[in-house]
Amino acid sequence: MYKPEECAELARRAAESVDLGELPRSGPGGYVLLWSDEHSIAWLNTWWEARDTGFHDHDGSAVGVYVLAGRVSNEGLPIEGTRRVGWYGAGESFSFPGTGIHRMDHEAGAITIHVYSPPLRGIGHYEVVDGFLRRTPGSPDEASPPSPALREALGVG
Repeated sequence: MYKPEECAELARRAAESVDLGELPRSGPGGYVLLWSDEHSIAWLNTWWEARDTGFHDHDGSAVGVYVLAGRVSNEGLPIEGTRRVGWYGAGESFSFPGTGIHRMDHEAGAITIHVYSPPLRGIGHYEVVDGFLRRTPGSPDEASPPSPALREALGVG
């Protein structure tokens, strides 16, 4: 299995073979499977409309993200202290451990490659329900829903 920073490097290398001019640009965006093997899975994601993933985990899979176009943010789930939001533009990458909980915000027009290792088995979605933090399991091929109540509880704008 790959370490988070190795996933980011794989995403960067995969970006070298993407022709941005050939991508269909209709609707809210979509996902294209680039590869899947016993060590990793990679997705090319187009975000023609702004998209907040909500707080989620990758069920033990590390992730590396490379930004081909636009801007995205990555934020871990803060428990106390100052929020730590990283912003990334075209040509930049970041990674996140398989044990983490995070959310991403994509500006309209963002294009990213995500490499997960080991391949995603599931995604856990987080939200505040009746005053408690709840994790709802999801399929690895489903989009993560926003977490409006959790964002409000954390004071995330």
